[in-house]
Amino acid sequence: MKTVIAPIDFSETSTNALSFAAELSKRAKSLLLIVHVLPKGADRKEAEGKLKSTDARLKKSLGSDFKCESSIVSGNLVTALKKIIKDRNPNIIVMGTKGASGLKKIVEGSNTVNVLSKTKVPLLVIPEAAKFENFLKKGKNRIVLASDLNEIKNDGALEILKDIALLLIEPKIRVVSIRPKNTFINDTGALQRNFLVSFFRPEIESERITVFSANVIRGINLYLGKKNRDTGLIAMVARDSGHLFQKHYTREMASHTHLPLLVMHDR
Repeated sequence: MKTVIAPIDFSETSTNALSFAAELSKRAKSLLLIVHVLPKGADRKEAEGKLKSTDARLKKSLGSDFKCESSIVSGNLVTALKKIIKDRNPNIIVMGTKGASGLKKIVEGSNTVNVLSKTKVPLLVIPEAAKFENFLKKGKNRIVLASDLNEIKNDGALEILKDIALLLIEPKIRVVSIRPKNTFINDTGALQRNFLVSFFRPEIESERITVFSANVIRGINLYLGKKNRDTGLIAMVARDSGHLFQKHYTREMASHTHLPLLVMHDR
């Protein structure tokens, strides 16, 4: 993980996500790129002042070895990010969301859906209630990788998850698949499940979990309800331009918006 992008509009939500991005960047020895998209008619000097203060605050709290750059761009967020992605080839984008209704809004709203559908960079969604210090606690070291057990064609799609997991204390990855009772996975699904479990070994403890439910999201929520205390991150692979994300992570996932959500891309 060499480069992290953090869009910021100076709200509490984006500032909290920026804290996540900054801490991840420092621990991974990555470069953090802070991006502010200047709204039409906004005062550029005021934005420059806020961005300068943000830079100074982060560098003071994280030390001289913390690498950070910031920029102000005009236009819309997706266009700005696409240009930065082309120029800087980042490994991850970190964005914030606010509250239970916030996840539904960020899933269905234009900005994040467009980022998901029009870029191929992994996206880490940080709820307003999620704090980085809790993310690093020893008791929050479980990562839930929700999988449909379809083949992942992009071999590098899971690398960012492995990078983040290795920043945790004694990380554990649980590959969670959901299927109705009295059904069996096919040979392709079994191979994919075994691949996902073995991908993270030996550096990270990993195991497979099957949850029996007729509904994918209810099954995931059922598992999270039982394992919520030690879960620090939910991860999934988005397919078909973010369609899986839009379809499955709306109202029912909103009950778990206190957990960071990592969306990777299989393309």
